[in-house]
Amino acid sequence: MTTPPVRVERRVGQRFPYLLPLSLRQISPAVEGVGFTQDLSSRGVFFLTDAQLVEGAEIEITLRMPSEITLGESMPVRCRGRVLRVSKPMPGSSTPPLAETKSGVAVRLEKYDYLSEVSESSATFARVSALHSQALPARTR
Repeated sequence: MTTPPVRVERRVGQRFPYLLPLSLRQISPAVEGVGFTQDLSSRGVFFLTDAQLVEGAEIEITLRMPSEITLGESMPVRCRGRVLRVSKPMPGSSTPPLAETKSGVAVRLEKYDYLSEVSESSATFARVSALHSQALPARTR
């Protein structure tokens, strides 16, 4: 009987399992899209998306960073980093149904810009509604 190989944990920051909407922009080749996080730390993020991203590319991600990571208040943040890995979807795997159609992307975060609550950059969050296949019911008064 063989023993499984020992894997060395290379992550520095504690990871938090968050399902948060995000918008993204790969710098070159230019790609824009939306996605949602699977886990997040102060140094990196793993998210799911339909966007066709390239390993090694510079990327900009905008999301609402939770208080556990900011060590203060939850706030909108624009992060810059590098795509470390892109995992293609695996239909029929044990992942949640929505994840079967998305690529998994690991990004090492290198820089943060904290955005004001009324920043025009926050408007990119509206695009996240494209992730939802059903329209939300209209509010009545």
